[in-house]
Amino acid sequence: MKNDVVSVQIRGILPANSGGCALFVGNDEKVFVIHVDPQMGAVIGMFLRQTPKERPLTHDLINRIFQGFGISVERVVITDLKNSTYFARLILQQQNELHTARKIVEVDARPSDCLAIAAAQKKPIFVSAPLFEQVEDMSEVLNKINESGSESAE
Repeated sequence: MKNDVVSVQIRGILPANSGGCALFVGNDEKVFVIHVDPQMGAVIGMFLRQTPKERPLTHDLINRIFQGFGISVERVVITDLKNSTYFARLILQQQNELHTARKIVEVDARPSDCLAIAAAQKKPIFVSAPLFEQVEDMSEVLNKINESGSESAE
């Protein structure tokens, strides 16, 4: 599967006119936008900036549950776009107690949750190659926003 994916990062988070947040995801070749609700945008921004939190957030809880069961997040893959909705997979690995075998599990998840977990754990983010070819390049928009001095996470 790794040959069929493109490595990306979260390049920016900005409030959107729709009342949500625009997550700019991409690499030096292309950047595209995934719209998320404002709370999720704030959470992802907190993880990217490593902002201390008074209480654990849902994604912190998920990460602690994973740790408790010996599960590690391997990577996140944004897989598809259907009817203006992105789809993603969380790729997990679990070692057995003797560390002699491992199980890989793919879990269907919202891209926003996948990106929050990847940001929290500093795990790689990928996009399926066919999807990456399909999405509109928003690099110029992000560059203009960065030049105007708006907040961006990189």
